[in-house]
Amino acid sequence: MGAKRAVLVGINYPGTKAELKGCHNDVARMRRCLVDRFGFDESGIRVLTDDGSGPQPTGANIRRELARLVGDACPGDLLFFHYSGHGTRLPAETGQDDDTGYDECIVPCDMNLITDQDFTELVRKVPNGCLFTIVSDSCHSGGLLDKAKEQIGNSTKQNQSSRRELEERSDSDSGFRAFLKETVRDAFESKGIHLPHRSHSHRQSGHGGDGDEGSRYIDTADAHVKNRSLPLSTLIEMLKEKTGKDDVDVGSIRLTLFNLFGDDASPKIKKFMKVMLNKLQQGQHGGVVGFMGALAHEFLKAKLDGKHEEELEPAMKQEVHSVQEVYAGTTARVPSNGVLISGCQTDQTSADATTPKGMSYGALSNAIQAILAEHGTVTNKELVLKARKMLSKQGYTQQPGLYCSDEHADVAFIC
Repeated sequence: MGAKRAVLVGINYPGTKAELKGCHNDVARMRRCLVDRFGFDESGIRVLTDDGSGPQPTGANIRRELARLVGDACPGDLLFFHYSGHGTRLPAETGQDDDTGYDECIVPCDMNLITDQDFTELVRKVPNGCLFTIVSDSCHSGGLLDKAKEQIGNSTKQNQSSRRELEERSDSDSGFRAFLKETVRDAFESKGIHLPHRSHSHRQSGHGGDGDEGSRYIDTADAHVKNRSLPLSTLIEMLKEKTGKDDVDVGSIRLTLFNLFGDDASPKIKKFMKVMLNKLQQGQHGGVVGFMGALAHEFLKAKLDGKHEEELEPAMKQEVHSVQEVYAGTTARVPSNGVLISGCQTDQTSADATTPKGMSYGALSNAIQAILAEHGTVTNKELVLKARKMLSKQGYTQQPGLYCSDEHADVAFIC
């Protein structure tokens, strides 16, 4: 057995519109779990939280730690990344008619987004014989390893719609009521509002009370629930605050991220900027500039007029072969040495809960700790199936997913 190393990130965004409560606790519990249950050495675990205790979980810092984690890996090593925080989805902004997808992202404390393509490219660098397990207790997390084989999932809106149609045909009255109920629920969930099932009380049977932060499990009864989705409108408002500009909107989000973070921005953001700059240089202004808005136009005109040319270098040095490479979503090939356990599906939200006694946690993170405490060693597939069953009994609508090769679905979680 090789080395065991981990990066754990928990972001509560204190004092912001996006504030959460349970992410620091998730990371603290996972850290103890890695040491006590899985034999990790303390020195092999890097922790980034926004509680002022150490390095901040900025986009640059998270990328740096993940690059180090993978760059130092050797065959036989076990790599682990846990993320608790917001997820978000960026809509297409190239202005191309066939660019209609989304970039699923995690949200660092400085809003310097890390995209699904970034994770896919990272896992591609993992050496053969080394396994990289990712747990993302965040919203829209089912797409973070896009193109990886879905072992447990199938809860996209298309599949949900198909199931509802079958329900309606089999029982027109109850099926139609279920259709309306779930349609309304989906509408609220898409806006970042979690609606618990009336028949459930968020109670986790068979487990003890709150205790202190050292508890291996938490009684989830009567928990107050938010979700870990950063709505696009909130992201835009927070970017306006960071830039001091009021005209940030869909069409200029990626431009704003590049303007804010430059070389520290997501590689995909930098590639996007290269494509858009080339379009403007080639005179393809038309709908592109209109779509990107006044802020984008003014910023890019300044760059093309030769002002601050050094600020263009992070984008212009990127290798891009076609505009399709920067479309929302990812075109990277399937990573073979990665396992993603997601808190929910791409179109769902993950819960951030707080008990009446003030203990906060992520629903998936809490389920993982409870399952490990009860069952010990479980495979990746067993863990996700048990988590789905547990969360459903507790009244959560989120459905954790598993994305990996057939071989890795049946290997033990982390071990």
